[in-house]
Amino acid sequence: MKQRLAILGSTGSIGVQTLDIARENPDRFEVRILSAHRNWEQLARQAREFDADTVVIADKQYYTPLCEALADTDTKVYAGEEAVAQVAAGGDSDVVVNALVGYAGLAPTVAAVSAGKKLALANKESLVVGGACVMPLAREHKAPILPIDSEHSAIFQCLLGEHAPVRRLLITCSGGAFRDLKREELASVTVEQALHHPQWHMGAKITIDSSTLVNKGFEVIEAHWLFGTPPERIAVVMHPQSIVHSMVEFEDGAIKAQLGEPDMRMPISFALMFPDRATRPDARFSFADHPQLSFGPVDGEKYPALGIAYDCLRRGGTAPCTMNGANEVAVAAFLARQCSWLDIVRTIEHTLDKAAFTARPSLGDLAEADREARQLAARFLGVDTNPARRG
Repeated sequence: MKQRLAILGSTGSIGVQTLDIARENPDRFEVRILSAHRNWEQLARQAREFDADTVVIADKQYYTPLCEALADTDTKVYAGEEAVAQVAAGGDSDVVVNALVGYAGLAPTVAAVSAGKKLALANKESLVVGGACVMPLAREHKAPILPIDSEHSAIFQCLLGEHAPVRRLLITCSGGAFRDLKREELASVTVEQALHHPQWHMGAKITIDSSTLVNKGFEVIEAHWLFGTPPERIAVVMHPQSIVHSMVEFEDGAIKAQLGEPDMRMPISFALMFPDRATRPDARFSFADHPQLSFGPVDGEKYPALGIAYDCLRRGGTAPCTMNGANEVAVAAFLARQCSWLDIVRTIEHTLDKAAFTARPSLGDLAEADREARQLAARFLGVDTNPARRG
């Protein structure tokens, strides 16, 4: 029986690669629902190719051209962020792939798990911001959450079949675009340099997050919620080649690792097909082509965002939400050339220092914390207080 897919963020990097998997496996998947933030033209092409039942454009100003582009089809067209969450909970899908970017992914995650859907999760912010709310909901509604992030997919695979206590989760880190630069060289880096990741081809926002290691800090928080591991048992290891995607160390000293080329289609297909694996004849790894794999510590002075994320995880409450909101504003400002790269972490620090804190937040409290963080960050940077969210 085919799995019916809802792919949220279908025009982004993860969404496009998810459609590659669906295209390669027409006997296993039926694409029913697609959403995009504002790329209505690509969304319309995807809807036609896969004969989607429903599409949602989050930015309402593109509703009319999308409707016109699909007027001769039976595809239903909706608009608005609320509609994205509604279709995530709707009955026309078995699996929700959340490939949205940022805080905008939280509401669809909540909607999907509340409806008992299998969730293939690439939107790490859902757990960074709302893990304390999302995970109990998933347990209550028996909604499985399968990670798409390569690091968390690797950990998940290493834990399969294991019953022994875990000593440490070891999350690998490429170091991003600036791993070979000295600290004093970071003051003048450009947008173009930050967007040039040495291994992975990703969207702009996550590529910038990789360059600051905000992304890695968020992965630590996500791992805590996914695997129930306390922060002192989660370590980050620099691994420039991006071949070892992450590792698990057990109490007897044994370490299991998952290796492979830096290709997101593997963790995507694993999340969609679990407990099966895809047949991908072209995915062949050559150890001869990778004779040396190196590892080292992360420079905490060069990458302070990682330590800030650990602090937010230990503090809990709305602290991770505040960090995320400030980061989203600062990254948007950097990409718009309205601030420097170093201003991203400065903005996070300033916002965490000034924002209110709630120890046991509801979803409403998280929404308020996100709004406050964005306002504080925007005032600090002197930019628009309502930057566009992407998904």
